[in-house]
Amino acid sequence: MGKKALKNEVEKCDVWWWLTNGSCVVSFLCIVIFALLVRLGVSFHPYSGAGDPPKYGDYEAQRHWMEITLNTATKEWYHNSTTNDLRYWGLDYPPLTAYQSYVHALFLNYFHPDSVALFTSRGHESSLGKLLMRLTVLSADVLIFFPAVICFIMVYYTGRRRCCKEDIAWHFAMILVGPCLIIIDHGHFQYNCISLGFTVGAVAAIFSENDLVACFLFSLALNHKQMSAYFAPAFFSHLLGKCFKRRYPLLEVSKLGLTVIGTFVLIWWPYLYSTEAFMEVLFRLAPFERGLYEDYVANFWCTTSMLMKWKKLFTSQSLKLLSLSATVLGILPSMVQQLTSPSDQGFLYALLNSSFAFYLFSFQVHEKSILLPLLPASLLALEEPLLFKWFTFYAMFSMYPLLCRDRLILPYVALLALFLFIYYSPGGRQGGREVYVPKWAGFVMSLLLLCSFLLHLIYLAFRPPEKYPFIFEALIMILCFSQFVLLTVYTNTKQWMLLNSTWMEKEKKLV
Repeated sequence: MGKKALKNEVEKCDVWWWLTNGSCVVSFLCIVIFALLVRLGVSFHPYSGAGDPPKYGDYEAQRHWMEITLNTATKEWYHNSTTNDLRYWGLDYPPLTAYQSYVHALFLNYFHPDSVALFTSRGHESSLGKLLMRLTVLSADVLIFFPAVICFIMVYYTGRRRCCKEDIAWHFAMILVGPCLIIIDHGHFQYNCISLGFTVGAVAAIFSENDLVACFLFSLALNHKQMSAYFAPAFFSHLLGKCFKRRYPLLEVSKLGLTVIGTFVLIWWPYLYSTEAFMEVLFRLAPFERGLYEDYVANFWCTTSMLMKWKKLFTSQSLKLLSLSATVLGILPSMVQQLTSPSDQGFLYALLNSSFAFYLFSFQVHEKSILLPLLPASLLALEEPLLFKWFTFYAMFSMYPLLCRDRLILPYVALLALFLFIYYSPGGRQGGREVYVPKWAGFVMSLLLLCSFLLHLIYLAFRPPEKYPFIFEALIMILCFSQFVLLTVYTNTKQWMLLNSTWMEKEKKLV
């Protein structure tokens, strides 16, 4: 083996050396422990619907699902009955969420049966009950999201020529201490870490050429939260594009399809005994009755409704078709690029562009759905540090009114400050994180940040005029939407630039 080949081999194995080296493992563990402590600190603050009867909020929804799954038969979980009133936080996520609720219910029932007792536990807010509920989210993070991120980091940096210990540690910390996921799961109260963890695991599997494992893990993500479908076009186009380039494409597609079908059948088995039972669950997963949008989410429909009253001008059926058409048009460019020239880096951009298109144009989007496009942005943090920082800030800002209602202002400010501290940490200007910004762009960005800062203060300090009670929410929404659109245009352009560079490399090899 020549010196050059030997050097390349050492560079490729360097990340594995770092992960198995004693001092580096300690660094890894320190980041993990610190991320856990941050989550624990946030969990001491209020949550969605705390002390707010009669329906409370997302915390009560999750607790109620544990109550129902523990005390009723599996076939009754999605069925309206005297013991399961679907009007009171009925299950509206796929079966894997129901199974997760059942496992957590067993845990709560062992230590504090009153917190999941049928009927009598509604609105339960005891100190022990809240502690146990917080521990269920923390354990989900530790068991699913953290290992998935570790796997991604190990696979992603294997074979990369430009990587050092500081880069890897920085990227790992940026993903684990992402403020948006922490404040929603451990503050507001949800279990996004599970579906996002399965998604990260699926991405790591694709990077390591384990496509069947990727299909299995992403199917788990889809069966935990239907919003994981935001990533489905990217997975579909990338895997199909890879199949087309292999010797037996039909066989490869069949293997992937059977893996997906088998996983879905396994998870949905308790509801496949009749068409009625299956449709009952399916109906609960499609919230079309809620309308095109709720609250002030920073997507296309809600923002433009200030000029065009979509709900008044179009029927619900027409809005569904409009939303579907706009979403398909939004994801089509990234899908075509991956079908034409599938690559690992292009796949990450496709995940970002696909989830962005769903967030901006799909039917019934919630503020918290911004977590989905933010995930691939965090996986691209080393390549796109400025995009990641900018996106993270405005993703947090887009949820600001929601978090204010939850009385989570203190952790909101603390998490943003911590994020910026880690982003600009000593040694943090290594490699791909050095970004040149033209003076005019720097001026515009400074102006936008000043407007954002002022809106933060205005929202807290002033009451809106009676004639326009939601004017502050609308201004926040418009500002965040404008940034999301600019980021979407940039990331779609960047993905197609990858295709052009691939073609240029092929032409050079031919010459």
